[in-house]
Amino acid sequence: MRMYDIIMKKRNGGELTEEEIRCFVEGYTKGEIPDYQVSALMMAIYFQKMTAAETLYLTKAMEYSGEVLDLSAIAGIKVDKHSTGGVGDKTSLALTPMAAACGIPVAKMSGRGLGHTGGTIDKLESFPGFSTALDSRQFIDNVNRIGIAIMGQTADLAPADKKLYALRDVTATVDNLSLIASSIMSKKLAAGADAIVLDVKTGSGAFMKREEDAFALAKEMVELGSNAGKHTIAVVSDMDQPLGFAVGNILEVIEAIETLKGNGPADFLELCLTLGTQMLIAGGKAESEEEAREKLVSTIENGSALAKLAQLVEAQGGDASYVYHTEKFPKASIVEPILSDREGTIRHIVCEEIGICSLMLGGGRETKDSVIDLTVGLVLQKKVGDYVKVGEPLAILHANDAGQAAAVRRRFLASYDIAQEVVEKAPFIKGVITKST
Repeated sequence: MRMYDIIMKKRNGGELTEEEIRCFVEGYTKGEIPDYQVSALMMAIYFQKMTAAETLYLTKAMEYSGEVLDLSAIAGIKVDKHSTGGVGDKTSLALTPMAAACGIPVAKMSGRGLGHTGGTIDKLESFPGFSTALDSRQFIDNVNRIGIAIMGQTADLAPADKKLYALRDVTATVDNLSLIASSIMSKKLAAGADAIVLDVKTGSGAFMKREEDAFALAKEMVELGSNAGKHTIAVVSDMDQPLGFAVGNILEVIEAIETLKGNGPADFLELCLTLGTQMLIAGGKAESEEEAREKLVSTIENGSALAKLAQLVEAQGGDASYVYHTEKFPKASIVEPILSDREGTIRHIVCEEIGICSLMLGGGRETKDSVIDLTVGLVLQKKVGDYVKVGEPLAILHANDAGQAAAVRRRFLASYDIAQEVVEKAPFIKGVITKST
């Protein structure tokens, strides 16, 4: 089978067979097919699109291009959760202990942050000594023993996707629905869970800026997961402003802990409850949304979710005392307010800009080799719909460099649109997508 023929077939609008897709994925992963030919195929796919069958074939080929985790040694229904990423998205830090406290075995693989979006692994490593470098045996043992484990993604998991994404990134072929969906779902399927709950973000701080695109991606991924035999649900949520108030690694960890203590921001708690409800239903721990929500709320009220987070931290080598004494976390040397220079109601926040502000302070990675500063970031004091007077704080800035702080202050103020008219808040949860939706 010649790569030339596969390229030409797709260029002319033909539908590739499962064998043709497996052939190019395997050949490219092994280094037998050159970049320039796969680049040509990606561009042909970008313009000609892929059918549902082709997208499933691509997803499965990438899933099986490397290691596929076998979690059968873990008792119960394993439910994975994935977010498409955003600003202030610390959801896994609070949601997974809540789900585990309800009896859902949480065996989760997470990644590091790159660019303006933060990574769960970086945030967890805010706990001194915490390690995500678990082997498969430790990973499974921890889930069976305490109900939860979070490890870093291995290089052997869906290596074809890693190679293809790097190529798409430099050939302007990232922005294709089928390619995006297959990239995400190949890794989720290879991670071995029985059910998958997806948090698809939409808005100025998300990859999918337009709501209709987010819904289309959610439906595509639910279809892929369902056709691969996994119970798959997607929640579309707002990312037109940061999630919660905290943006920055340690700051977000503290906010997640405060949420488990019952003091969390309303939007963040609502997202945890919405996603957690779907996890409990998929995992057979609740028969209705009402029952699931009550069980999740009770884990906060009785302290079991906070205790589960402490167990997770201790089991993976971290200092669990920080869960109960957040004042022990190191702090930035510069902590000062950013004061509003206008009066009125906050109409809009350019959410991506807030993420970039945190990145400029050192809280994110410009490249994979960048060293991040866990202490820096921003804690918002005002969000969309809030009224602000001149001189009132819009946020508290946490920085370790005066020059960076000054540049961020200017950029942050420019990201807020403050108007005189009353502003209606858009719904935070945009919808829930199931196979039958």
